[in-house]
Amino acid sequence: MKIAVQTGLLPGKELSDKLKWAADHGVEGIEISAWQYRPPALDQALRDYENSPVPVVSICGNASFEFLDPDPKKRRQSIDESKQYLELAGKFGAVGQIVPPIFGPPRINDLAPLKSAVDLEKDLLTLICQELGEHAKEHKTLFMLEPLNRYEQHLLRKQADGVEICKRCAHPNVAIISDFFHMHIEEEDSPQAIRDAGAYVKHVHLADNTRKEPGTGDIDFVAGFKALLDIGFNGYMAYECSVGGEDKSAALAKSLQYVRDCIDKARKSR
Repeated sequence: MKIAVQTGLLPGKELSDKLKWAADHGVEGIEISAWQYRPPALDQALRDYENSPVPVVSICGNASFEFLDPDPKKRRQSIDESKQYLELAGKFGAVGQIVPPIFGPPRINDLAPLKSAVDLEKDLLTLICQELGEHAKEHKTLFMLEPLNRYEQHLLRKQADGVEICKRCAHPNVAIISDFFHMHIEEEDSPQAIRDAGAYVKHVHLADNTRKEPGTGDIDFVAGFKALLDIGFNGYMAYECSVGGEDKSAALAKSLQYVRDCIDKARKSR
């Protein structure tokens, strides 16, 4: 398992300073945010990271999140934006793009007893994932769904919810990510949820239950990492959190060592 950090969390004023800090502190990957780069100017990201000592391994988010909107034009806009990010991920040789398909409640009308709004959303999302999975395949990358907690999303809240869509769309380039913060809220047993999701897990987000850096709360990362090892996960785990304290550089460095220690403990406990 390899440790990545989102660019915005890295200490330093200039991007070059941030990337040097990452390299100096053993960070193995960079996760960039879609909010920093918007179509059609995505090639700027390639120029920004052209000489990076640490590779870009994932893209988090999309320019818009209208994938499940009742307006077909809005849906198409988000799908087409995602395709551009998948192309960018392919150029970087990154694992893929991470997308929560919707925030908040359903936007589609409930048509029960024919179908509920959630049933309609799942049908629609399955078709969208098939289309985006095929585009991801063309660019040798992945489209990755991110389950969120109940306060942010109604549709994909547990790992099993994401796996259901992956199974329904049945495309090898569609996967899920495991976010320790969201799982801590939604799962009864996060390690078991990871084991049940198995090979569908292709990326991980790291944050403690405080939504600050790992080591600041009560999440059992050793148990979680052991579950990841059990499913054969050897990908990137990216910090997606805030960093506390007055000295953020020291706090992040301390947390990186904490995560490495947890990985070692997980390996030794197997």
